[in-house]
Amino acid sequence: MTTIGILGAGQAGSTLARASIAAGYDVVIANSRAPETLQELVAQLGPRARAAYAAQAAAAADIAVTAFPYRPTDRLPGEELAGKVVLDTNNYMSWRDGNYPDVDSGLKTIHELRQEQLPASKVAKAFTHIQFHERSEIRVPGDLLPAVFRLARPAGAADRKALVVSSDYPEAVEVVTRFYNDLGFDAVDNSPLSESWRSAPGTPMWRHHVDGQSRAELVKNLQRAQRVLR
Repeated sequence: MTTIGILGAGQAGSTLARASIAAGYDVVIANSRAPETLQELVAQLGPRARAAYAAQAAAAADIAVTAFPYRPTDRLPGEELAGKVVLDTNNYMSWRDGNYPDVDSGLKTIHELRQEQLPASKVAKAFTHIQFHERSEIRVPGDLLPAVFRLARPAGAADRKALVVSSDYPEAVEVVTRFYNDLGFDAVDNSPLSESWRSAPGTPMWRHHVDGQSRAELVKNLQRAQRVLR
């Protein structure tokens, strides 16, 4: 059984844990404090989840997830994550994170910086344009569900949505594609990481992040993106 190791137990991390368990995965989740602080969350998630320290979650992971914003001072369990696919769910939002000149100038993307933090891992940008909370305007009861549940559809469904994956490693793209499929989404490969700006906030595809877009629509919107440098 595949284990998802989630580093970060906020809204994104805890919701992705729920979705992973619903899709048949085991989950080990960690926060910046101690496992004991996650007892209530783990009880809600059920027997397929357990809490651990970050290094323990990384060591147990078949697939790891970083569910927190990038910071250059982050101390990540690089040794435990070596050789593993690491899904980075972060978006660059300067109003929240401050400005990083390399990103602002177009020299690098935020996910390339994450890859530099984890040089022995295979980083993939994933789950960055799907909401882990309820819809901002509730129209019907189903809108109370986080979009990762609300928009999920079985393979072949006419209204199935697609999500972007970007990586410098084809094997990481394959892992994310399978993971997306298990959770109810198609995948669009927008590799390498240097191209991941095409799915950043403010781009044409981002305007559809609330209710999603089909694979064909997503491909078209990625192609329409134009880079704005600061």
